[in-house]
Amino acid sequence: MKDGPDIARIAALIGDPARSNILTALMVGKALTATELAQEAGVTAQTASVHLSKLDEGGLVSARKQGRHKYFTLRSPGVASLLEALMGLAADTGHLRTRTGPRDEALRAARIC
Repeated sequence: MKDGPDIARIAALIGDPARSNILTALMVGKALTATELAQEAGVTAQTASVHLSKLDEGGLVSARKQGRHKYFTLRSPGVASLLEALMGLAADTGHLRTRTGPRDEALRAARIC
């Protein structure tokens, strides 16, 4: 292993779909609770809590306790810049996520009207 920045560790943290959804939700710049982030990520509150502790240990998010709640934000503008760059790269290379749903396009359109 070579000396230097461990980009694989950061990439592994971001690479998990639930964690990437959590990070994306925090891109709005607003502090959110673990419960709110769990809903955004589509996971249980307990699972979100585990993911958030990994992201905190990895230096990607910060936690602030206020009363009974703990609020999370991106740790720095650098994290937001990294996420924006990855989103742009994913879009430019054709790696777009699509929502799962019915295959019939007319039915999909009817559901969002």
